[in-house]
Amino acid sequence: MKKTWLLGFGFFSISITWSLYNAFVPFFLDPFLQSTALIGFMMTLDNYCALFLQPWIGNRSDKTVSRFGRRMPYLLIGMPLAALFMILIPLHTNFITLVLFMVLMNLAMSLYRSPTIALMPDITPEAQRTKANGIINFMGGVGAIIAFGGGSMLYKANPSFPFVAAAAITLLSLLILFRFIKEKRDSITWAAADTERVKLLGELDRTTVLLLAAIFFWFVSYQGVEALFTLYGKHHMGLEESASAFSLTFFSLFFVLFAIPSGWLGNRFGKKTMILIGVIGLFLVFAAIPLIETLVMLRVMLALGGICWACININSYPFVVATGSERSIGTRTGLYYLVSSLAAISSPPLLGLAIDHFGYGSLFLCASGSMLLALLCLLLVKHNGSSSVSRTEAV
Repeated sequence: MKKTWLLGFGFFSISITWSLYNAFVPFFLDPFLQSTALIGFMMTLDNYCALFLQPWIGNRSDKTVSRFGRRMPYLLIGMPLAALFMILIPLHTNFITLVLFMVLMNLAMSLYRSPTIALMPDITPEAQRTKANGIINFMGGVGAIIAFGGGSMLYKANPSFPFVAAAAITLLSLLILFRFIKEKRDSITWAAADTERVKLLGELDRTTVLLLAAIFFWFVSYQGVEALFTLYGKHHMGLEESASAFSLTFFSLFFVLFAIPSGWLGNRFGKKTMILIGVIGLFLVFAAIPLIETLVMLRVMLALGGICWACININSYPFVVATGSERSIGTRTGLYYLVSSLAAISSPPLLGLAIDHFGYGSLFLCASGSMLLALLCLLLVKHNGSSSVSRTEAV
Protein backbone atom coordinates (compact mmCIF):
# COMPACT_ATOMS: atom_id res chain seq x y z
CA MET A 1 0.00 0.00 0.00
CA LYS A 2 3.03 2.33 0.16
CA LYS A 3 2.84 3.10 -3.55
CA THR A 4 -0.91 3.73 -3.21
CA TRP A 5 -0.23 6.50 -0.69
CA LEU A 6 2.41 7.94 -3.04
CA LEU A 7 0.00 7.71 -5.97
CA GLY A 8 -2.58 9.45 -3.79
CA PHE A 9 -0.58 12.67 -4.23
CA GLY A 10 -1.85 12.77 -7.81
CA PHE A 11 -5.45 12.66 -6.65
CA PHE A 12 -4.57 15.05 -3.81
CA SER A 13 -3.30 17.66 -6.29
CA ILE A 14 -6.31 17.21 -8.59
CA SER A 15 -8.71 17.66 -5.67
CA ILE A 16 -6.94 20.77 -4.37
CA THR A 17 -6.84 22.31 -7.85
CA TRP A 18 -10.52 21.74 -8.59
CA SER A 19 -11.61 22.87 -5.14
CA LEU A 20 -9.71 26.15 -5.42
CA TYR A 21 -10.85 26.62 -9.01
CA ASN A 22 -14.52 26.11 -8.12
CA ALA A 23 -14.28 28.30 -5.03
CA PHE A 24 -12.56 31.37 -6.48
CA VAL A 25 -12.97 31.50 -10.27
CA PRO A 26 -16.64 32.63 -9.92
CA PHE A 27 -15.32 35.77 -8.20
CA PHE A 28 -13.28 36.55 -11.34
CA LEU A 29 -16.28 35.93 -13.61
CA ASP A 30 -18.67 38.01 -11.54
CA PRO A 31 -17.54 41.49 -12.76
CA PHE A 32 -17.93 40.41 -16.39
CA LEU A 33 -21.20 38.43 -16.26
CA GLN A 34 -24.42 39.75 -14.78
CA SER A 35 -26.19 36.39 -15.05
CA THR A 36 -25.60 33.76 -12.38
CA ALA A 37 -26.75 31.16 -14.90
CA LEU A 38 -23.96 32.19 -17.28
CA ILE A 39 -21.40 32.00 -14.47
CA GLY A 40 -22.72 28.55 -13.64
CA PHE A 41 -22.36 27.50 -17.28
CA MET A 42 -18.77 28.76 -17.43
CA MET A 43 -18.00 26.72 -14.31
CA THR A 44 -19.10 23.52 -16.08
CA LEU A 45 -16.35 23.76 -18.73
CA ASP A 46 -14.44 20.99 -16.98
CA ASN A 47 -17.39 18.64 -17.35
CA TYR A 48 -17.65 19.34 -21.07
CA CYS A 49 -13.94 18.68 -21.45
CA ALA A 50 -14.35 15.45 -19.50
CA LEU A 51 -17.34 14.49 -21.63
CA PHE A 52 -15.47 14.66 -24.92
CA LEU A 53 -11.79 14.24 -24.04
CA GLN A 54 -11.38 11.90 -21.10
CA PRO A 55 -12.77 8.72 -22.72
CA TRP A 56 -10.50 9.33 -25.73
CA ILE A 57 -7.45 10.17 -23.59
CA GLY A 58 -8.06 7.11 -21.41
CA ASN A 59 -8.31 4.92 -24.49
CA ARG A 60 -5.18 6.47 -26.00
CA SER A 61 -3.24 5.85 -22.80
CA ASP A 62 -4.14 2.14 -23.01
CA LYS A 63 -2.45 2.07 -26.42
CA THR A 64 0.57 4.19 -25.50
CA VAL A 65 3.94 2.50 -25.21
CA SER A 66 6.91 4.66 -24.22
CA ARG A 67 10.01 4.47 -22.09
CA PHE A 68 8.12 6.42 -19.42
CA GLY A 69 5.13 4.05 -19.47
CA ARG A 70 1.54 4.29 -20.68
CA ARG A 71 0.13 6.93 -18.31
CA MET A 72 3.20 8.93 -17.31
CA PRO A 73 3.64 10.77 -20.66
CA TYR A 74 0.21 12.35 -20.20
CA LEU A 75 1.11 13.44 -16.68
CA LEU A 76 4.44 14.88 -17.84
CA ILE A 77 2.65 17.03 -20.43
CA GLY A 78 -0.64 17.81 -18.70
CA MET A 79 0.43 18.63 -15.13
CA PRO A 80 3.00 21.38 -15.97
CA LEU A 81 0.56 22.93 -18.46
CA ALA A 82 -2.27 22.86 -15.90
CA ALA A 83 0.04 24.47 -13.32
CA LEU A 84 0.98 27.22 -15.79
CA PHE A 85 -2.60 28.09 -16.74
CA MET A 86 -3.72 27.88 -13.11
CA ILE A 87 -1.21 30.63 -12.29
CA LEU A 88 -2.34 32.70 -15.29
CA ILE A 89 -6.06 32.64 -14.39
CA PRO A 90 -5.88 35.34 -11.66
CA LEU A 91 -3.53 37.36 -13.88
CA HIS A 92 -6.17 37.85 -16.59
CA THR A 93 -6.53 41.36 -17.98
CA ASN A 94 -10.02 41.07 -19.48
CA PHE A 95 -12.86 38.64 -20.02
CA ILE A 96 -11.29 37.11 -23.15
CA THR A 97 -8.00 36.29 -21.44
CA LEU A 98 -9.85 34.91 -18.39
CA VAL A 99 -11.93 32.55 -20.54
CA LEU A 100 -8.85 31.59 -22.59
CA PHE A 101 -6.86 30.64 -19.49
CA MET A 102 -9.86 28.75 -18.06
CA VAL A 103 -10.33 26.73 -21.25
CA LEU A 104 -6.61 25.94 -21.56
CA MET A 105 -6.42 24.93 -17.89
CA ASN A 106 -9.41 22.61 -18.31
CA LEU A 107 -7.93 21.06 -21.46
CA ALA A 108 -4.62 20.48 -19.65
CA MET A 109 -6.40 18.85 -16.72
CA SER A 110 -8.27 16.56 -19.13
CA LEU A 111 -4.93 15.37 -20.50
CA TYR A 112 -3.88 13.72 -17.26
CA ARG A 113 -6.91 13.14 -15.04
CA SER A 114 -7.93 9.76 -16.49
CA PRO A 115 -4.32 8.49 -16.83
CA THR A 116 -3.59 9.52 -13.23
CA ILE A 117 -6.59 7.64 -11.87
CA ALA A 118 -5.86 4.66 -14.14
CA LEU A 119 -2.44 4.30 -12.52
CA MET A 120 -4.13 2.99 -9.36
CA PRO A 121 -5.48 -0.26 -10.89
CA ASP A 122 -2.37 -0.47 -13.09
CA ILE A 123 -0.09 -0.93 -10.08
CA THR A 124 -2.59 -2.53 -7.67
CA PRO A 125 -3.75 -6.18 -7.72
CA GLU A 126 -7.49 -6.52 -8.20
CA ALA A 127 -8.04 -7.81 -4.67
CA GLN A 128 -6.54 -4.61 -3.22
CA ARG A 129 -8.19 -2.02 -5.47
CA THR A 130 -11.13 -1.07 -3.28
CA LYS A 131 -8.78 -0.42 -0.37
CA ALA A 132 -6.47 1.54 -2.66
CA ASN A 133 -9.38 3.58 -4.02
CA GLY A 134 -10.39 4.35 -0.45
CA ILE A 135 -6.90 5.66 0.27
CA ILE A 136 -6.68 7.94 -2.78
CA ASN A 137 -10.20 9.28 -2.18
CA PHE A 138 -9.29 9.92 1.44
CA MET A 139 -6.30 11.95 0.25
CA GLY A 140 -8.55 13.76 -2.22
CA GLY A 141 -10.98 14.62 0.55
CA VAL A 142 -8.18 15.91 2.76
CA GLY A 143 -7.00 17.97 -0.21
CA ALA A 144 -10.44 19.56 -0.56
CA ILE A 145 -10.57 20.40 3.16
CA ILE A 146 -7.10 21.98 2.97
CA ALA A 147 -8.11 23.89 -0.15
CA PHE A 148 -11.20 25.43 1.43
CA GLY A 149 -9.47 26.19 4.72
CA GLY A 150 -6.05 27.34 3.59
CA GLY A 151 -7.27 28.71 0.26
CA SER A 152 -9.55 31.21 1.96
CA MET A 153 -6.66 32.65 3.96
CA LEU A 154 -4.41 32.79 0.91
CA TYR A 155 -7.10 34.47 -1.18
CA LYS A 156 -7.62 37.09 1.51
CA ALA A 157 -3.89 37.90 1.41
CA ASN A 158 -3.81 37.99 -2.40
CA PRO A 159 -6.24 36.52 -4.97
CA SER A 160 -3.32 35.00 -6.88
CA PHE A 161 -1.88 33.06 -3.93
CA PRO A 162 -4.30 30.07 -3.93
CA PHE A 163 -3.65 29.50 -7.62
CA VAL A 164 0.12 29.69 -7.20
CA ALA A 165 -0.14 27.24 -4.30
CA ALA A 166 -2.24 24.82 -6.40
CA ALA A 167 0.33 25.03 -9.21
CA ALA A 168 3.21 24.34 -6.80
CA ILE A 169 1.38 21.32 -5.29
CA THR A 170 0.66 20.00 -8.80
CA LEU A 171 4.34 20.20 -9.79
CA LEU A 172 5.45 18.67 -6.47
CA SER A 173 2.97 15.82 -6.95
CA LEU A 174 4.30 15.22 -10.47
CA LEU A 175 7.84 15.05 -9.07
CA ILE A 176 6.75 12.49 -6.45
CA LEU A 177 4.90 10.37 -9.00
CA PHE A 178 7.73 10.48 -11.54
CA ARG A 179 10.32 9.67 -8.87
CA PHE A 180 8.58 6.79 -7.14
CA ILE A 181 6.12 5.27 -9.68
CA LYS A 182 7.87 3.36 -12.45
CA GLU A 183 5.26 1.79 -14.69
CA LYS A 184 7.45 -0.85 -16.32
CA ARG A 185 8.54 -1.96 -12.86
CA ASP A 186 5.32 -1.49 -10.88
CA SER A 187 2.50 -2.10 -13.38
CA ILE A 188 0.83 -5.50 -13.23
CA THR A 189 -0.82 -4.91 -16.64
CA TRP A 190 2.21 -3.67 -18.63
CA ALA A 191 2.70 -6.86 -20.66
CA ALA A 192 -0.88 -6.88 -21.92
CA ALA A 193 -0.56 -3.31 -23.16
CA ASP A 194 2.34 -4.17 -25.45
CA THR A 195 0.50 -6.91 -27.34
CA GLU A 196 -3.18 -5.94 -27.39
CA ARG A 197 -5.24 -2.90 -28.39
CA VAL A 198 -8.51 -1.71 -26.95
CA LYS A 199 -11.48 -0.40 -28.96
CA LEU A 200 -13.57 2.14 -27.06
CA LEU A 201 -16.97 0.93 -28.29
CA GLY A 202 -15.90 -2.68 -27.84
CA GLU A 203 -16.01 -2.17 -24.07
CA LEU A 204 -19.74 -1.37 -24.05
CA ASP A 205 -21.20 -4.81 -23.36
CA ARG A 206 -24.47 -5.32 -21.47
CA THR A 207 -22.80 -5.43 -18.04
CA THR A 208 -20.82 -2.27 -18.64
CA VAL A 209 -23.79 -0.33 -20.05
CA LEU A 210 -25.99 -1.26 -17.07
CA LEU A 211 -23.24 -0.36 -14.62
CA LEU A 212 -22.58 2.97 -16.35
CA ALA A 213 -26.33 3.69 -16.27
CA ALA A 214 -26.38 3.02 -12.52
CA ILE A 215 -23.39 5.35 -12.07
CA PHE A 216 -25.14 8.04 -14.10
CA PHE A 217 -28.31 7.87 -11.98
CA TRP A 218 -26.57 7.95 -8.61
CA PHE A 219 -24.40 10.85 -9.75
CA VAL A 220 -27.53 12.69 -10.94
CA SER A 221 -28.89 12.26 -7.43
CA TYR A 222 -25.65 13.30 -5.69
CA GLN A 223 -24.73 16.19 -7.99
CA GLY A 224 -28.21 17.68 -7.85
CA VAL A 225 -28.30 17.61 -4.05
CA GLU A 226 -24.77 19.01 -3.78
CA ALA A 227 -25.56 21.91 -6.12
CA LEU A 228 -28.97 22.86 -4.73
CA PHE A 229 -28.87 21.84 -1.06
CA THR A 230 -27.92 25.26 0.33
CA LEU A 231 -30.93 26.80 -1.44
CA TYR A 232 -33.12 23.98 -0.08
CA GLY A 233 -31.94 24.68 3.46
CA LYS A 234 -32.56 28.41 3.08
CA HIS A 235 -35.93 28.40 1.30
CA HIS A 236 -37.51 25.12 2.44
CA MET A 237 -36.24 24.79 6.01
CA GLY A 238 -35.73 28.47 6.77
CA LEU A 239 -32.07 28.10 7.71
CA GLU A 240 -29.56 30.91 7.55
CA GLU A 241 -27.25 30.70 4.54
CA SER A 242 -24.21 29.95 6.71
CA ALA A 243 -26.05 27.20 8.64
CA SER A 244 -27.29 25.66 5.41
CA ALA A 245 -23.81 25.62 3.86
CA PHE A 246 -22.18 24.31 7.04
CA SER A 247 -24.69 21.45 7.21
CA LEU A 248 -23.43 20.09 3.91
CA THR A 249 -19.95 19.68 5.39
CA PHE A 250 -21.32 16.83 7.54
CA PHE A 251 -21.92 14.86 4.34
CA SER A 252 -18.39 15.57 3.03
CA LEU A 253 -16.69 15.00 6.38
CA PHE A 254 -18.23 11.58 6.96
CA PHE A 255 -17.49 10.60 3.36
CA VAL A 256 -13.79 11.33 4.00
CA LEU A 257 -13.82 9.56 7.38
CA PHE A 258 -15.44 6.46 5.88
CA ALA A 259 -13.43 6.39 2.62
CA ILE A 260 -10.76 3.95 3.83
CA PRO A 261 -13.15 1.72 5.88
CA SER A 262 -15.53 1.40 2.91
CA GLY A 263 -12.65 0.26 0.72
CA TRP A 264 -11.70 -2.34 3.33
CA LEU A 265 -15.32 -3.52 3.58
CA GLY A 266 -15.59 -3.69 -0.21
CA ASN A 267 -12.54 -5.92 -0.27
CA ARG A 268 -13.96 -8.06 2.54
CA PHE A 269 -17.61 -8.40 1.44
CA GLY A 270 -17.51 -7.52 -2.25
CA LYS A 271 -17.79 -4.31 -4.26
CA LYS A 272 -21.33 -4.91 -5.49
CA THR A 273 -22.57 -5.73 -1.99
CA MET A 274 -21.20 -2.51 -0.53
CA ILE A 275 -22.55 -0.45 -3.43
CA LEU A 276 -25.99 -2.00 -2.96
CA ILE A 277 -25.89 -1.15 0.75
CA GLY A 278 -24.85 2.40 -0.08
CA VAL A 279 -27.49 2.92 -2.77
CA ILE A 280 -30.30 1.58 -0.58
CA GLY A 281 -29.05 3.60 2.37
CA LEU A 282 -28.78 6.85 0.41
CA PHE A 283 -32.22 6.28 -1.10
CA LEU A 284 -33.66 6.00 2.41
CA VAL A 285 -31.72 9.06 3.62
CA PHE A 286 -32.88 11.24 0.72
CA ALA A 287 -36.45 9.98 1.04
CA ALA A 288 -36.48 10.78 4.77
CA ILE A 289 -34.97 14.29 4.64
CA PRO A 290 -38.19 16.02 3.46
CA LEU A 291 -39.82 14.75 6.68
CA ILE A 292 -37.15 16.30 8.92
CA GLU A 293 -37.83 19.60 10.63
CA THR A 294 -34.87 20.07 12.99
CA LEU A 295 -31.33 21.11 12.11
CA VAL A 296 -29.77 18.45 14.34
CA MET A 297 -31.63 15.60 12.64
CA LEU A 298 -30.85 17.06 9.22
CA ARG A 299 -27.14 16.96 9.98
CA VAL A 300 -27.39 13.43 11.37
CA MET A 301 -29.05 12.29 8.16
CA LEU A 302 -26.44 14.06 6.05
CA ALA A 303 -23.68 12.32 8.04
CA LEU A 304 -25.35 8.96 7.34
CA GLY A 305 -25.62 10.00 3.70
CA GLY A 306 -21.88 10.67 3.57
CA ILE A 307 -21.20 7.15 4.88
CA CYS A 308 -23.54 5.66 2.27
CA TRP A 309 -21.93 7.75 -0.49
CA ALA A 310 -18.51 6.41 0.55
CA CYS A 311 -19.83 2.85 0.17
CA ILE A 312 -20.94 3.72 -3.37
CA ASN A 313 -18.18 5.99 -4.58
CA ILE A 314 -15.16 4.12 -3.23
CA ASN A 315 -16.26 0.78 -4.70
CA SER A 316 -17.76 1.93 -8.01
CA TYR A 317 -14.58 2.76 -9.94
CA PRO A 318 -12.86 -0.55 -9.05
CA PHE A 319 -16.13 -2.26 -10.04
CA VAL A 320 -16.04 -0.61 -13.49
CA VAL A 321 -12.43 -1.70 -13.95
CA ALA A 322 -13.16 -5.26 -12.76
CA THR A 323 -15.87 -5.81 -15.38
CA GLY A 324 -13.30 -5.43 -18.18
CA SER A 325 -9.88 -6.77 -19.00
CA GLU A 326 -6.67 -5.48 -17.49
CA ARG A 327 -5.68 -3.93 -20.84
CA SER A 328 -8.77 -1.67 -20.87
CA ILE A 329 -8.21 0.19 -17.58
CA GLY A 330 -7.62 3.61 -19.16
CA THR A 331 -10.60 3.22 -21.49
CA ARG A 332 -12.90 2.27 -18.63
CA THR A 333 -11.58 5.13 -16.50
CA GLY A 334 -12.57 7.50 -19.30
CA LEU A 335 -16.04 5.95 -19.56
CA TYR A 336 -16.50 6.30 -15.81
CA TYR A 337 -15.71 10.00 -15.97
CA LEU A 338 -17.85 10.43 -19.08
CA VAL A 339 -21.05 9.33 -17.34
CA SER A 340 -20.24 11.16 -14.08
CA SER A 341 -19.53 14.34 -16.06
CA LEU A 342 -22.74 13.92 -18.04
CA ALA A 343 -24.61 13.66 -14.74
CA ALA A 344 -22.85 16.77 -13.40
CA ILE A 345 -23.93 18.72 -16.49
CA SER A 346 -27.54 17.56 -16.60
CA SER A 347 -28.49 17.09 -12.95
CA PRO A 348 -28.55 20.66 -11.52
CA PRO A 349 -30.73 22.10 -14.32
CA LEU A 350 -33.06 19.07 -14.31
CA LEU A 351 -33.58 19.10 -10.56
CA GLY A 352 -33.75 22.89 -10.65
CA LEU A 353 -36.56 22.61 -13.21
CA ALA A 354 -38.42 20.25 -10.87
CA ILE A 355 -38.01 22.77 -8.04
CA ASP A 356 -39.37 25.57 -10.27
CA HIS A 357 -42.53 23.57 -10.95
CA PHE A 358 -43.10 21.71 -7.68
CA GLY A 359 -41.16 23.61 -5.02
CA TYR A 360 -38.04 22.82 -3.00
CA GLY A 361 -39.69 19.84 -1.39
CA SER A 362 -39.27 18.00 -4.69
CA LEU A 363 -35.44 18.11 -4.55
CA PHE A 364 -34.98 15.06 -2.35
CA LEU A 365 -37.93 13.24 -3.88
CA CYS A 366 -36.24 13.50 -7.29
CA ALA A 367 -32.88 12.58 -5.77
CA SER A 368 -34.32 9.47 -4.10
CA GLY A 369 -36.12 8.55 -7.34
CA SER A 370 -32.86 8.74 -9.28
CA MET A 371 -31.19 6.59 -6.63
CA LEU A 372 -33.97 4.05 -7.09
CA LEU A 373 -33.27 3.93 -10.83
CA ALA A 374 -29.59 3.36 -10.00
CA LEU A 375 -30.59 0.46 -7.75
CA LEU A 376 -32.68 -1.08 -10.53
CA CYS A 377 -29.80 -0.89 -13.02
CA LEU A 378 -27.38 -2.32 -10.46
CA LEU A 379 -29.65 -5.28 -9.69
CA LEU A 380 -29.62 -6.16 -13.39
CA VAL A 381 -25.81 -6.38 -13.38
CA LYS A 382 -24.82 -10.04 -13.12
CA HIS A 383 -21.13 -9.41 -12.48
CA ASN A 384 -20.17 -9.58 -8.79
CA GLY A 385 -17.30 -7.10 -9.03
CA SER A 386 -14.48 -9.63 -9.04
CA SER A 387 -12.16 -9.79 -12.05
CA SER A 388 -12.10 -13.56 -11.67
CA VAL A 389 -15.50 -13.61 -13.37
CA SER A 390 -14.97 -13.77 -17.09
CA ARG A 391 -16.44 -11.35 -19.57
CA THR A 392 -18.58 -14.08 -21.13
CA GLU A 393 -20.09 -15.03 -17.80
CA ALA A 394 -20.86 -11.43 -16.99
CA VAL A 395 -22.75 -10.66 -20.21
